[in-house]
Amino acid sequence: MDRDKAGLRWGIEQRLEFIEFRLFWEGHVNRIDVMQQFGVSVNQASSDLNRYVALAPDNMVYDKSARTYVRGSGFDCKFRPPDAAHYLSQLRLIADDVLESEDCWIPDLPPYASAPTPVRGVDPVTLRAVVGAIRRSEAIEVKYQSLSSPEPRWRWIAPHAIAFDGFRWHTRAFCLTDDCFKDFLLSRILGIRGSRESETSADDDSDWHSEVTLEVGPHPELSETQARVISLDYGMRGGKAKIKVRRALLYYALRRLGLDTDPAARKPKDQQIVLLNREVINADHR
Repeated sequence: MDRDKAGLRWGIEQRLEFIEFRLFWEGHVNRIDVMQQFGVSVNQASSDLNRYVALAPDNMVYDKSARTYVRGSGFDCKFRPPDAAHYLSQLRLIADDVLESEDCWIPDLPPYASAPTPVRGVDPVTLRAVVGAIRRSEAIEVKYQSLSSPEPRWRWIAPHAIAFDGFRWHTRAFCLTDDCFKDFLLSRILGIRGSRESETSADDDSDWHSEVTLEVGPHPELSETQARVISLDYGMRGGKAKIKVRRALLYYALRRLGLDTDPAARKPKDQQIVLLNREVINADHR
């Protein structure tokens, strides 16, 4: 199968992956689905369906009464393993107005809502400048408003990456004022007025390039049934789940998981999980 896929052009492979997506999630697919999604002709859509049958003959059969291809009893994904996160991410992108519903591979969208979060105002011109500096290995002078200063200050930073903490977007950068690598919220960059070649290397940001593995388990004061439910929620095996995180993002990960405080400070049903290997956290790191 891999050898057969290797010779496919990108456009054809995308359409075959779409056919497989529809078969797995919807149980059926036909020519009009391919035509509407990719704007191809009837002949091209028919060719794509025939090509998929040739690559995976057990994955779909033609139902004459329904006039459509349906998922075969021996179905086995050949292009992308079934991924619930991929499916659910499309729902979220549509809800956030990032993806148009007609560009989504899900034909009949289920009702969907998410808990609202405050809009984080990132200026697109600022983002463009930061991304450009990253690509060109440049330092830029930014007007930055920190919580520790009553007024914004101009400072030189050398950004090398973009990071998301679950709520806000940052740039990871070397700060020439503080002489260290740190995080800068993109929404707090109020202006940019200069650039120059950076004299620092992203390779020197050891916290960005190193990882910590957090081991979490159900709160020990939960009942056996409650602990079993939490284990399912987090995909735990043997009573624990392992979560890899860049050391530079460790603070945010702990805060988002509710592991940045004493677990005894909250009720077990509210806390739900505890950190099993707290020794991996360097208390003096931040």
